[in-house]
Amino acid sequence: MGELCGARPLLRLLLLLPAMLPPLRARELSVEECCDKGVEWANKNRMCASLPPISESRECSMSQEQCCHSQLEKQSCSDGVEFANVREECNSHAAENSTCEAQHFKTCCYCCLLGKAAQVQGQSCDPNPKMGHQCGIVFRSCCGKGPEGIDLSISDDAPKNQQVEISKEELDQEDPYLHDGCRGGGPCSQQCRDTGSSYVCSCFVGYQLQPDGITCEDINECITGTHSCGLGQTCVNTLGSFRCQRDTSCGTGYELTDDSRCKDIDECETGTHNCPPDFICQNTPGSFRCRPKLQCMSGFIQDALGNCIDINECLSTNTPCPAGQICINTDGSFTCQRISPSCGRGYHLNEDGTRCVDVDECSSPNQPCGEGHVCINAPGNYRCECKAGYTFDVISRTCIDINECRRYPGRLCAHKCENTPGSYYCTCTMGFKLSADGRSCEDLNECESNPCSQECANVYGSYQCYCRRGFQLSDIDGISCEDIDECALPTGGHICSFRCINIPGSFQCTCPSSGYRLAPNARNCQDIDECVAESHNCSFNETCFNIQGSFRCLSLECPENYRKSGDTRCERLPCNENKECQSLPLRITYYHLSFPTNIQVPTDIFRMGPSNAVPGDKIRLSIISGNHEGFFTTKKVNNHSGLVVMQRQITEPRDLHLTIQMQLSRHGTVNTFIAKLSIFVSAQL
Repeated sequence: MGELCGARPLLRLLLLLPAMLPPLRARELSVEECCDKGVEWANKNRMCASLPPISESRECSMSQEQCCHSQLEKQSCSDGVEFANVREECNSHAAENSTCEAQHFKTCCYCCLLGKAAQVQGQSCDPNPKMGHQCGIVFRSCCGKGPEGIDLSISDDAPKNQQVEISKEELDQEDPYLHDGCRGGGPCSQQCRDTGSSYVCSCFVGYQLQPDGITCEDINECITGTHSCGLGQTCVNTLGSFRCQRDTSCGTGYELTDDSRCKDIDECETGTHNCPPDFICQNTPGSFRCRPKLQCMSGFIQDALGNCIDINECLSTNTPCPAGQICINTDGSFTCQRISPSCGRGYHLNEDGTRCVDVDECSSPNQPCGEGHVCINAPGNYRCECKAGYTFDVISRTCIDINECRRYPGRLCAHKCENTPGSYYCTCTMGFKLSADGRSCEDLNECESNPCSQECANVYGSYQCYCRRGFQLSDIDGISCEDIDECALPTGGHICSFRCINIPGSFQCTCPSSGYRLAPNARNCQDIDECVAESHNCSFNETCFNIQGSFRCLSLECPENYRKSGDTRCERLPCNENKECQSLPLRITYYHLSFPTNIQVPTDIFRMGPSNAVPGDKIRLSIISGNHEGFFTTKKVNNHSGLVVMQRQITEPRDLHLTIQMQLSRHGTVNTFIAKLSIFVSAQL
């Protein structure tokens, strides 16, 4: 990685001084004087690359270089603020440079532009603490009146008659943050925020504020458990943070890095190898290798001590000499000598005359073994044998057929063995076929020839036919599939809610031609609400009332001496001391009920009582018309309500109209109320 701006080797050297420096000698110049020389050099040359040494003291050199760089950074920051105030932008040649001073120039220029933008937009001049302390100072300076960092004091080098005294009020106007409690870091050990009347201290990440409200103390993440170290790692606390260290060592040839990784140790670079002077060290992962500096000539190989040893080429796998020649090893090479062999019986020299080769007696046209035999050549000889599948009969001195099926029963073929002259062949039983090896039998997939009318399942040595849903296998041939009449099955009556129609392989459910439609499950019938669908034929003055499978057109006409007070209610007109009128019911209410036939009895179908019950009330409920067949009766629940109960099943669709009378006795006065019940009983599917 590149070195960060400001992280100069000088600073790193300062950290190592206690361990590196020898006992200090007497210095000619103090550290402050060396620092002043560095500042003076930076002001004159605008660079610190070639600082002239002013003392032999290391401390003086380091102080001189550090103060020079600090002065350059201050000058670059001032130039950046001035550039932002004049040009209103930061795209300069100096800012594009990659030096640290150019980076400070750009940082201060950007922070000043941000402060000026905050002032124009009417925003607060308090910078975001994440910008950093230096950027925050520039931000507030440019957001206020003028740039901060311009030295307002009078130079000592100016003539006395040109110096001007500046009052405290003028100085406050020139620097509005002069009395900022956090100026120069304030009393806080890390971060400070001025609140006007006071200040508030805060800490960096990894630190916590102490009870004194000023000092920051490191948080030990390893103790608080806020670290992220995993298994096999140990948490090691550091200032403001922590690091994870491996529990196990890396092994020989490796070292543990700060991020708990094992890194190879380059023994050649660190000088920890043990190679002799005549050898070169070559690093390898986890180790190293010593290679001799002197290389051997061709024909020699170098041992571990660097000695050159002759290579015996004659012992190599690939013979270096051509056929008919013998290899003789020499120092660093080899030679080849020609061989003149003498061949024995059954051999003769090859065409080159370099080696003996076998004579193939069986290739002679004279057939040395005679008819019916096989001649087999051997090195330097030959032999006569019977053909495969034959054996030599010592009596007839001929080759006779071997019956392999009888000699090796059950060992040659998986199923059946058939003997042939000089050989045999295997066959399989029904449902199997001969394998590629000619001996084993494998299952024959009869389903490939489609023997079944619908579906076929191959089984070992046979097959099985089966049918699709809605069909069953024929008991006659076991191959054909016959349709199943689901409607004729014992459970067929429960498949469809109305009517079942058989079709090949399945069935269909139907509903009555009018008043119903088939439900999404294709089995039940749903009532069509003609009133909602507006498929009824009720007039404008009639109200449509839906029932199972149909509808009714209802109209409300109040009797004489009554007026209509709602869609289903008639109120009695004032009687004006007419006694006959006073005996009429106070109110007549119309109700409409719908339910299917054959519902379970007894069933409560209607409850009647006063809307507001008063202590001492008594009611008397009775059916005064429409119950000539005795399907219904009344039942008193309490003094405030009664029930109409269906006591007999209604087995056929019909329309019934009941008149229910309720007599309410309250405070010595009896009032009559009438309920007109229209009950529509529809057929149950």
